[in-house]
Amino acid sequence: MTATVELIEAGGRTLRVAHWRLGEKSDYPPILFFNGIGANIEAVAPLAEMLTERAFVMFDMPGTGESPDPVMPYNPFTMCWTATQILDQLGVGTVDVMGVSWGGAMAQHFALQHPRRTRRVVLAATTAGMLMVPGNPAALSKMADPRRYIDAKFMNEHFATLYGGVDQDGSAHQKDSHIGRLKPPSPRGYVYQLLAMLGWTSLPALPFLNKEVLIMMGDDDQIVPLINGRILASVIRNARLEVMKGGGHLFLLTHADESVDALRTFLDGPDTESETRRAA
Repeated sequence: MTATVELIEAGGRTLRVAHWRLGEKSDYPPILFFNGIGANIEAVAPLAEMLTERAFVMFDMPGTGESPDPVMPYNPFTMCWTATQILDQLGVGTVDVMGVSWGGAMAQHFALQHPRRTRRVVLAATTAGMLMVPGNPAALSKMADPRRYIDAKFMNEHFATLYGGVDQDGSAHQKDSHIGRLKPPSPRGYVYQLLAMLGWTSLPALPFLNKEVLIMMGDDDQIVPLINGRILASVIRNARLEVMKGGGHLFLLTHADESVDALRTFLDGPDTESETRRAA
């Protein structure tokens, strides 16, 4: 992983932060990325490395990856504020905020809580929170099994059930690579991540999200069915929906080239009139 990795004190917590290309000249704002539940920085590092023209910032949630265990529970408000403290220490102002799955909810909250620091938003394989259409029960039951983090054989055996979108495009090597990058969260870290979103939903606030939003979904996602992306797209005024054919929950990795193309088309596009007015 060609990133600068450091421990940063922010919001009363010590968090492991990774950033790519922050010191390099770029015409684009950095991406602030919120990961899926229990996932460590390394799990999404390939995406950061493919987006070579822009900076990328990501951190391990408390008790995840190599961030120390949380002392107290947290919620989206406090963790999004903490993210701004990290950005301040890195000298970053405005960002394009992106999140996948659980992190997609965090990305929504960040954009709503910190609109002046948010240019555009990317929501991948995610929902509006508790008001969601649930996924395949077989996948959800295995999702709750901690062996998916610590037992490579279990993960390999149940990968298609958990995530979908593997055999269709012959992406077994991405699957094996992903399994090798995973590091299990601590029990407390995982539980606190679950508790953080308990009762949370963005649905009433999303009609007021005045940002350009790209919603990316896989049509073979066993955990977050495509209908959830359609719901998001229907309530966000400036949203566009991109569906990855044959993509499962990890389409950002299994369909990496398609995903990066969609990201670049959206993020590199010309500023809209509303964005120009906000910048002024």
